[in-house]
Amino acid sequence: MEHMAHHGSMESSTLLLVLLVFLPALLLCLYLVAAVRLRQKARWSLWRIASYTSGTALIIAAMLPPLAAWAHQDLRGHMVQHLFLGMFGPLGLVFGAPGTLLLRSIPARAARRMMDFLKIGPVRFLIHPVTAAMLDIGGMYLLYLTPLYLYCMTHPGMFIFLHLHFVISGYLFTWSIAGPDPAPRRPGWITRLTVVFVATAAHAILGKLMFGYGYPQGTPATLAEVQSAAQWMYYGGDLAEFLLIVGFFAMWFRHKNRLPAAFVGESAVR
Repeated sequence: MEHMAHHGSMESSTLLLVLLVFLPALLLCLYLVAAVRLRQKARWSLWRIASYTSGTALIIAAMLPPLAAWAHQDLRGHMVQHLFLGMFGPLGLVFGAPGTLLLRSIPARAARRMMDFLKIGPVRFLIHPVTAAMLDIGGMYLLYLTPLYLYCMTHPGMFIFLHLHFVISGYLFTWSIAGPDPAPRRPGWITRLTVVFVATAAHAILGKLMFGYGYPQGTPATLAEVQSAAQWMYYGGDLAEFLLIVGFFAMWFRHKNRLPAAFVGESAVR
C-alpha cells in the first residue's frame, strides 16, 4: 500500500541521488585508484577493497529501484532500506579502512594535520562510542517512537536529512567501535565492547516496542505491515551487530598478537 502521500519534491530526490548514489560512486572510484597505486609499492588487502566496494554497492542499491520504490510504498521496504544505509553499508565502508588508505596516499604533513584534527575536543566527543551510539540508536528511538517519522516523510528537507543521518550515524558508530583506521586517544576495548552490547540490546528493545505497540504511529501502514517491518529491524539488526562484534574481536586479537612481538623487539634493542 502507499504508505506516504509524498516523499519530497523532484529536487530533493535529485539531491539524494547526488549525495547517496553519485558521491559514493565517485568516492569508490577514488578509493580503487588509491588502492591500486598503493598495491604497486606496498601491501593493501584485497579484502579491504571488496569490503569497501560492497558497502558502497549496498548504499547505492538502497537509493535505486527496486528497493527505493518499495521503500516509498511500504514500511517494510523503508526498514530494509534503513538496514542497508545505516548498518550493512557502513559496515562495509568502515572495514574497508578508507582513512588508513587516505593517510598512506597523502603527504606526511597532511596526514599529521588530519590526526591533529581528530584530537580536537569537540571532534573527540563526536567520535566517542557513547556519543556515536546516542546519535545512531538514540536517533532511531526518536524517529520511530515520536511523530518525527511522519514529519520526515512529508517534508523534503527532513527526508534528505533522514537518509544522510542513517549513513553518517551508522558509519560513525561502526567506526567508533571497530574501525581499523587510526584514531588518537580511542576509548579502551572494554568501554567499546560495553557500548556495543548496550546498543545491541537497545536496538532489540526498539524492535519489540514497534512490534508490540504499532510504532511508528500515524501512518497509513497496517498493523501487520508495521510488525513485519519491526521484525526486519530486529533480526536484520541482530545480524549487523553480530558482524560488528566479530569485527571488533578480530581487531582485538590482532592487537593482542602484535604486543608480544613488539615487546620482544624492544627488549632486543635494549
